[in-house]
Amino acid sequence: MKNTKLISYSENGEIKAGLLKENIVYNLGVELDQALGWQYNETITLDVVFRNWLKFEPVLTKITRAPVTTGVPITDVILQAPLNNPGTIYCAGANYHDHAQEMGVSIEKDSIEPLFFLKSCGSIIGPNQNIKLPKDYSEKYDWEIELAAVIGKEGHHLNMQNAMDIVAGYTIFNDVSARDAGRRDDWNFGMDWFRHKSFDTSAPMGPWIISSNQINNPQNLSLKTKINGKVMQDGNTNGMIFSITELIVSLSKQVCLKPGDIIATGTCAGVGIFRGIFLQPGDLIELEIEEIGILANPVIQGD
Repeated sequence: MKNTKLISYSENGEIKAGLLKENIVYNLGVELDQALGWQYNETITLDVVFRNWLKFEPVLTKITRAPVTTGVPITDVILQAPLNNPGTIYCAGANYHDHAQEMGVSIEKDSIEPLFFLKSCGSIIGPNQNIKLPKDYSEKYDWEIELAAVIGKEGHHLNMQNAMDIVAGYTIFNDVSARDAGRRDDWNFGMDWFRHKSFDTSAPMGPWIISSNQINNPQNLSLKTKINGKVMQDGNTNGMIFSITELIVSLSKQVCLKPGDIIATGTCAGVGIFRGIFLQPGDLIELEIEEIGILANPVIQGD
């Protein structure tokens, strides 16, 4: 699947799966029907493709070499979040050395397991869609650029040798956070991760998924966040405390990972909370990860 991106796009009010090659979008549903010689019994979205990755992946390799349909320019379609209905979004917390340092936290890797929390799937938005800051909810909305692994194969009790076999692709994930909303003075339980991390539009994702066989080394990808053109985060996935492999191994001890699940692998230094800068209506946030692309989202005032 060289130089090919898997996208979701809307056409006539319907979200469809697409194959983006050299700035031309091909209807992946039609391509799969033609290649398989039969019609699938539901609309082909990328959610369907990744939930059935083992079935579709060999066919996708064939399709990308020679699409049979006539495509349209990418400028003629509206991109959506690549996965609109994933299984579960698992997020790794405090997983970069430089981010832990800016938090003032000392992490001894050998004595701990990775920290995870869940993010609401209903918070997902796609490229160029608005991040809506809820009124009267937080005064400290922040950004976090993250490499996200998309699971394509079931995995439970995995090890360091086979963990990466279940990763089908990678995308960009913005773990938008309400820093002050997570502090609950009315409860003596410390951090409320749901309020902190899960509100409408707090999970921008995209602009597409790159299959794992196209990424040379997911542990050596540059990361960059810009707010209104100014660089805020400038890191590399080689700064992770726990590698993607180690994250998957740890998670798979607790849950059976399923096709269509997402694992967001943590963020590097440069978030707003430690410099007193927060997202404001009118901002434009751009996240760039090497070998994947740029995820851009305007910020507006929400309800």
